Amino acid sequence: MINAIDAPLQPISQLVSQFKCLVSSIVLGSGLVWTSPAFAADGSQLPTGLRAKVDLAAQACAEFNNGQFDLDWGAVERVDLDGDLQRDWVLNESGFACSSAASLYCGTGGCMSHFLIEEEVHSLLNQGWTVVDFGRQRIVLADVHGTNCDGINPTPCTTASVWDAEAKTWRSSAGDWE
Repeated sequence: MINAIDAPLQPISQLVSQFKCLVSSIVLGSGLVWTSPAFAADGSQLPTGLRAKVDLAAQACAEFNNGQFDLDWGAVERVDLDGDLQRDWVLNESGFACSSAASLYCGTGGCMSHFLIEEEVHSLLNQGWTVVDFGRQRIVLADVHGTNCDGINPTPCTTASVWDAEAKTWRSSAGDWE
């Protein structure tokens, strides 16, 4: 059995080299994890329909005790919602903030998300959403308030919606389970 006293010592230069690699890894890793955006999202770069939503939210904030409106970086997403391989726009009010009102934009039902496809803006109150591929369809799944499923707020409830490009609308169905 070899104990620590009998083990050969590593040369100091090798230990220093290993230490430098460790420190470099920690610094690089922390930079990747902790780096935050250098600036907030700029609402002026949004398409007209979504910019109007931001303008209304900012106005509501200003009218409530002269609040200052902020659009967080994650409020705007670009994702293919309809399967045409083009990134569409989503504006999530969960990324809206008002200095004078903690819950101006969201409540127990969640927050509004505004989906822009083909210059059409459609909004959905939700507690989170994602997009999945199902067969040839691109489907938006959303966690919605339990009252949409004949329950109360904590009742589990989701919607599944697909974009109908011809009718320029979202199609959803409430299944009748037996």
